[in-house]
Amino acid sequence: MSPPPLSPSTTAASPFQAAFVTITPGLFVVLWSTGFIGMKIGAPFAEPFTFMGFRMLLVLAILLVIIAVTRAPWPRNAATVGHIAVAGLLVHATYLCGVLFAIQMQLPLGFVALISGLQPVLTAVFANIFLHEKLNRRQWLGMTLGLIGVALVIASKYSLGSSNWAALGAALISLLGITFGTLYQKRFCANMDLRTGGVIQYAATGLLLWVLAFATETRVVQWTGQFVFALFWLSIVLSISAIGLLYLLIRRGAASKVASLFFLTPSVTAVMAFALFGESLSWLAITGLLVTAAGVALVMRSTNS
Repeated sequence: MSPPPLSPSTTAASPFQAAFVTITPGLFVVLWSTGFIGMKIGAPFAEPFTFMGFRMLLVLAILLVIIAVTRAPWPRNAATVGHIAVAGLLVHATYLCGVLFAIQMQLPLGFVALISGLQPVLTAVFANIFLHEKLNRRQWLGMTLGLIGVALVIASKYSLGSSNWAALGAALISLLGITFGTLYQKRFCANMDLRTGGVIQYAATGLLLWVLAFATETRVVQWTGQFVFALFWLSIVLSISAIGLLYLLIRRGAASKVASLFFLTPSVTAVMAFALFGESLSWLAITGLLVTAAGVALVMRSTNS
């Protein structure tokens, strides 16, 4: 059997497809949480625009092979192509480069994740304004719990120095990029084919990144094993798998509900660091994880109150 179609379909879902839809939110959170680690691994070996530029080239090569094999349909008009490209520039270029600059300027990963964790609240506010999506009182309570939980996880591990304002600014830009990119994707191109739409988005992003790389960077890369691993991991697991799941979630649900999943990223990242690298996981962090999970559960419930 095949996974859920990458383009809209009216056919009934198979049991496998139904199961896939059920596990998609959790799978997305796990894959997305590895992104901060992958960027941290690769960041010392290439400048930000160059690093992300090579990532875009690799993703494009993979997607073009997939398109050739599956004969995926392309958008039928220039307006649709333009909307897809704008969403890609927001979600990929703005968000990814903001995160990478923040990491290179020594902002702790926890604070990068914490700022990204503000996305659900911003998305809920702007989705209310632009998409007329409403959250009930229980869901706003969930948003609040999610934010408190994220803060507890970060407070258990990190302290912020006084010289990180530029890094915080870069992280804030990344937050605005992913927030408005999510809303734009939901509003204008939620039903795009994920294969050909992905090529358009990554091509637009890659073009901008390489222009910036040639204008501002040396483009020197240390082709170490760590860098190659990070490049392939971020390209395949994040840019193709996690982003594809994100767009499937946006297509199937309200933007504010989907965004609430980002609350879980710092907690899941902390658990991964504990399991893989032996980093400490205090009771405060565990409490934050549980509070966050409860908050996301409240937001994701579809009943009204």
